[in-house]
Amino acid sequence: MHTKTMEGLAGANINMKLLNTPFRVYKEAERRGDTAVMERAMGYAGEFADKAEDYQKITEEGMKEDAREAREKAKAEQEKAIQKRKEEREEQEKRIAESRKGDTDTVSISESGKEASDEKSVSVQTGTDNDISAEETVDAGKMEAVIYTKTGETAKPESSSNFTISV
Repeated sequence: MHTKTMEGLAGANINMKLLNTPFRVYKEAERRGDTAVMERAMGYAGEFADKAEDYQKITEEGMKEDAREAREKAKAEQEKAIQKRKEEREEQEKRIAESRKGDTDTVSISESGKEASDEKSVSVQTGTDNDISAEETVDAGKMEAVIYTKTGETAKPESSSNFTISV
């Protein structure tokens, strides 16, 4: 709460309580029929009421300042939150980029693979349909099956063994 708001509320409250005294004096003077005392009491009551109004204006100014400060504070917090989200997003993007760098696999094509690929693209371009040509099927039949180990080296196929199945 702003100091002007507190000052205004306290001042208005005290002046409203002080109004009770001139009113009491006014009522007593009215019973006695003393108009001079009645006029003075009403003058005091008017002064206290005016002071209470002044304090009410101070309270309103303080409340406006409180609202302005609250808006500024909310705006600052919102900007901080936006900045924090941007930083978190940048960190996440960095982590994603690092994870992509570390776990990537590379593929290398051997010379024979490149030649086979070139031959396929030439035959596909010359063919009327994009069907597999007879030359490709013959080349595929000539190629031997290759088995790779976990380290990426080629493994020699085992010699053919005779399997017998008895039923």
